[in-house]
Amino acid sequence: MMQRTEVVSRVRLTYAVDSPLSYVSVLDMGRLWERMFRRAVFPLPYPRAYHPHPRIYFAAPLPVGYSSECELLDVMLAQPIPPIDLLRALLRQAPQGLTVVSAEGVPVKTSSPQSTMETAHYVVDIESPASREGVRDALAALLGRETIILKRYRRGRMVDYDMRRLIRDLTHVSERAGCHRVEMVLKCGSQGSGRPERIVAELNIPTGNVSIHRTRLIWGGAKENAS
Repeated sequence: MMQRTEVVSRVRLTYAVDSPLSYVSVLDMGRLWERMFRRAVFPLPYPRAYHPHPRIYFAAPLPVGYSSECELLDVMLAQPIPPIDLLRALLRQAPQGLTVVSAEGVPVKTSSPQSTMETAHYVVDIESPASREGVRDALAALLGRETIILKRYRRGRMVDYDMRRLIRDLTHVSERAGCHRVEMVLKCGSQGSGRPERIVAELNIPTGNVSIHRTRLIWGGAKENAS
């Protein structure tokens, strides 16, 4: 059957990710969504290319090991489909660890959240024998630094970057049985994205297991919310 190339409609999906899919790579997550659309029998337009792929666009790819309640993707469709019908069909196809929360139609030519992404909000649970005051002091000290220079690989070479400019806010929320909950608001977008685990590593406190859950994505001048 000939593949259709024209885009007729566009739907924005909000979804949640939990174990075991929190350990799936972005590439494999894309393949999973493609299979879900095919099984739901919705026509996807494919660009004219040697190895064509469906037009599925993630707003802010979720790093391996994170869970989330606010992930976004836009899918281009080859025929107009009511978002509620798409949502119901995908709910029947979703595997354990993936929950499709909502679907809404958006204009085909609208700007994608990925192109205007600004910040991401996280809840981070940190196992540590440090006291509540000790963790709060460590967070305050980190926020008080003018620069936090770290190294990372980029385009095949090691480069320096300033992690401090990627931090908007750090707040100690609670402590229970040696587990500290910290809320982090970090920059997320084409100019760099903060990684909660790297911030934890810079706190200079003893730590055990760390779990990271994304709760909100904000993009565009209007501060749209995908929570």
